[in-house]
Amino acid sequence: MDDGTVSLIILGLTVVLFVWNRLPVELVAVLTALSLWATGVLDFTEILAGFGDPVVIFIATLFVVSEGVDSTGVTVWAGQQIVRHAGTTRGRLLIAVTGLSAVLSALITLNGAVAALLPLVVMLAVRIGQPPSRMLMPLTFAGSAGSLLMLTGTPVNIIVSDAAAEAGAGAFPFFSFAVVGVPLVIGTIALSVLLGPKLLPAARPAHPAADLAVHAQTLSAHYSLPDGLYRLRVPELSPLLGRTADDVDLTPYPDVVIVGIQDGNGRARADAAIDVGDVLVVSGPTEQVDNLTTDSMLAVSMAPTPVDSLISRDAGVVEVVIPPRSSLVGETVFPGMHRAHDLVVIAVQRMGKDRGKKHTQLAEGDALVVYGPWPALDELTKDRDVLLVDSPELVRRQAVAWGPKASVAVAVLAAMVVLLATGAVPPAMAGLLAATALVLTKVVGPRQAYRAISWQIVVLIGALIPLSAAIQSSGGADRIADLIIDAVGPGRPYLLLLALFVLTAALGQMVSNTATVLIVAPIAVAAAEGTATSVQPVLMLVAVAGAASLLTPVSTPANMMIMSPGGYRFGDYWKLGLVVMTWWLLTAMIIVPLVWPF
Repeated sequence: MDDGTVSLIILGLTVVLFVWNRLPVELVAVLTALSLWATGVLDFTEILAGFGDPVVIFIATLFVVSEGVDSTGVTVWAGQQIVRHAGTTRGRLLIAVTGLSAVLSALITLNGAVAALLPLVVMLAVRIGQPPSRMLMPLTFAGSAGSLLMLTGTPVNIIVSDAAAEAGAGAFPFFSFAVVGVPLVIGTIALSVLLGPKLLPAARPAHPAADLAVHAQTLSAHYSLPDGLYRLRVPELSPLLGRTADDVDLTPYPDVVIVGIQDGNGRARADAAIDVGDVLVVSGPTEQVDNLTTDSMLAVSMAPTPVDSLISRDAGVVEVVIPPRSSLVGETVFPGMHRAHDLVVIAVQRMGKDRGKKHTQLAEGDALVVYGPWPALDELTKDRDVLLVDSPELVRRQAVAWGPKASVAVAVLAAMVVLLATGAVPPAMAGLLAATALVLTKVVGPRQAYRAISWQIVVLIGALIPLSAAIQSSGGADRIADLIIDAVGPGRPYLLLLALFVLTAALGQMVSNTATVLIVAPIAVAAAEGTATSVQPVLMLVAVAGAASLLTPVSTPANMMIMSPGGYRFGDYWKLGLVVMTWWLLTAMIIVPLVWPF
C-alpha cells in the first residue's frame, strides 16, 4: 500500500474520530501524527515539525495579545459605549453588539470576543426584556463573519494565507480578507435583525450568567454597606492613650460611634486600653469625625469609600464565605476592620442577616464583603480559609472599563497590526514582539500569558500540520482533487468553488474549522492546479467556508459558549445558520472571482 493511500485512510479515520466526538480533539490530532509516523509516511522529525511551524507560533501569540486587550477593560469600555449610544431599542442594540463582536473578532479572535461580550449581551437582553437567545446567536454569527476582516481574525486565515504563499501565489495581504468580510458582516447583521425573531427560539437559560458589571450595586442591595467608616490611627501624643473604647468621651460628637479598635498586628481589641499605633474605626458625619480627629490628635489612615466607588481601576470588592475548618472560625471581626495586604472588612452577614456594626466572632458559613487592591483580592483565590463567591478577575474584567494598562495594550495591538499590514516582519515575529511587549510592560504577567494560550488549539494545529503535509506530499490530495475535478468537469471554476465550499462547510459543522481547513487546503490547491485555476480565489473561498461553522453548537467553541446562557438546543442553530450560510456562499461566489480572477 503506497503512502498516498495510507495518508487518505488516516485522514478518513481522523474525520470519523472528530465526528464521533468521544475523544478530545487534541488527542485525535496527536494520534493522527503518531499514525503517520508508525506507518512510515513521515519520519520523526517531520511529525514534530508542526509544533515549530511559524503558523503555530503566531496563533499562540495572538491569544496573549487578546488577553492583554480583554483583561485591561478595553472590551468593557467598548460595551459601555454601546449602552450609552445605542439606547434600549432591540434593533439598534443588536446592530451595535453584533458590530462590536465583528470588530473584536478581527482583533482578538472569535472565541475571545464572544467570551468578553457574553455577560454584557445577556445583561442587555434582560434589561430590554428580550430573551438572551434572540441576541446571543447573532452575536456569534457576526463574530464569525468579523473574523474575515483581518488576517489575524482566525487561524483559518493564517493557514490559507500560508498555503497560498507555499503554492507560489503569494500570501494574502493583511486587510485583503475585508473585501469579503465586510459584506459578510453587513449581511449577517441584517439577517439577524430581520429574521432573528422568527428563526430564533424565545428560550431563557436555566442558569443565567451573573451580571458582574454592577457588582458593587448588587452587594449593596444584599448588605448594609456603610458609607461612613473612618480609620483613625492613634499617635504618641493622643489624649486617648490608655483609655478603653467605653472611656472615650463622645459627648461633643453625638453622632459619632466607635465601631471597633484594632492593634498594629490586625487583631481586634474589644476592652483593652488604647495604645500607640492602634486604629479606631468610627462612623458618623464627616464634620464631627473631623472634629474628633483634630481634638484627639488622630491621623486619618482611611476615609470612607462610597458604595458606587468600591470598584475602580486600583481596588475592588468581593464577597467571601467562611468554609468548614477555616482557621478564621472564632476570630472577631467588625466593619472597617483592617486585614493583611490592605484588605478591609466592610460588612458581615450570618444566616442571611446583616450583623451591622457589631463585633462578630466568625463561624462557618458567615459571609463577608472585603475591599482592597486588586492584587490582594486576587491572592484570596489561593487562600484556603475563605471561599470566593465571584472571581476577582471576572469582576474586574466586567466592571472596570479602560484599566490602567488599557492604553498600553491598545498601543501594542496597533503596532502589531501595522507590522502585519506593512509586512515589515514575518507574522510570527510580529506576534512574538507584541506578546513580549505586553509582558515587559506588565500588561500581562508571565503566568497569565501561559494561561491565556489555548493549548488545545496549539496542539490541534501543530499535530495536524503533518497530516496536511502528508496528504500533499504523498499524492493523497491529488487523488481527492481528481475526484472533485471529475465531478465538476474541466473549465468550470465556479462549480469547483461551489464543490469546495460544500466540502469545507460540511466538514466544519462537526469538525473544528481549523482542522477542516488544514485538511482541505492542500486538496483545494491540488484541485486548482489540476484545473488550471488560480490558487488565490480557491483558497479565499476555503477561508470563507471554513469560517461558516454556523449549523451546530459543536462546530466552534464560541457556538458552544452561548448554548447554555442562551438556553439553546442542538437543533436551534441551523435555522438562522442556514440562511446566513447561504448569504455567505452567494457573497463568496460573486466577490471572490471579481477580486481574485481565475
